[in-house]
Amino acid sequence: MDREKILAERFEEHRDRLRAIAYRMLGSLSEAEDAVQETWLKAARADTTDVENLAGWLTTVVGRVCLDMLRSRKARDEDLLEERDTEPKVRIFRRVDPEEEALLADSVGNAMLVVLDALSPAERLAFVLHDVFSVPFADIAPIVERSPETTQRLASRARRRVRGKSGSDDGDRLRRYRAVEAFLRAAREGEFEELLSLLDPNVSFSQDAAARLFGTGADLVGAQAVAEQFSGSAYLARPVLLDGEAGVVVAPRGKVLLVMKMKFVGDRIAEIHAIAGKDELSEVELRVL
Repeated sequence: MDREKILAERFEEHRDRLRAIAYRMLGSLSEAEDAVQETWLKAARADTTDVENLAGWLTTVVGRVCLDMLRSRKARDEDLLEERDTEPKVRIFRRVDPEEEALLADSVGNAMLVVLDALSPAERLAFVLHDVFSVPFADIAPIVERSPETTQRLASRARRRVRGKSGSDDGDRLRRYRAVEAFLRAAREGEFEELLSLLDPNVSFSQDAAARLFGTGADLVGAQAVAEQFSGSAYLARPVLLDGEAGVVVAPRGKVLLVMKMKFVGDRIAEIHAIAGKDELSEVELRVL
């Protein structure tokens, strides 16, 4: 068995983990596949005979590839979601399946992808590798060209932006977040009575002009009317923290289209305000719980 075939078999053992890292870094399955493919090409060209920890070596390579892609994306300020025009010389992976990407996005959480997209490339890499994949800071530091101490600060800063700071109201916030989760689940499954139980009797639903373009209907008042509006819908909606409070984001493939801010009376939803205007969305701080 020749060297490249042996390496390909060993590489295949690490493919899922490499793709998971690349997907969280890039937010696109097609780009993640390209990053993993580029990692394979680099591995095939390199002399890995003396590499004792191939998993760690491949993690470093895919991290650098993703970091370069993120920096290039930001420098050009353009979307890199389109498929490549040419096939790589060596391709050992499946083509991108839209359904597979939807499942992967759902497993990661669109809200998480949205928040990660707001980080700098170095912050995103430090956070993803350390907090999600438990890579030591000493191994991440050479990738971002920082000291381990500076890399740790990058991850800490990213963590604060992603998850926020804990506080005395975390218990109340968690209950409201769970109420939003239950509301969206009941909406998707058409559980009308459950929707009513989660809404304040005098709940109101309003929206900005941009949100109306999504066909969300007129402004409404009353639990019955709001429950009817949402029953059987909300398939793309996910719970998130908006300006520190439980709310909803609609973000296919991590790209924000609409958010819904919510206010509560006790543990019941008393106000829902849909926002889709670009200026308004840019001012909303999104975090995950």
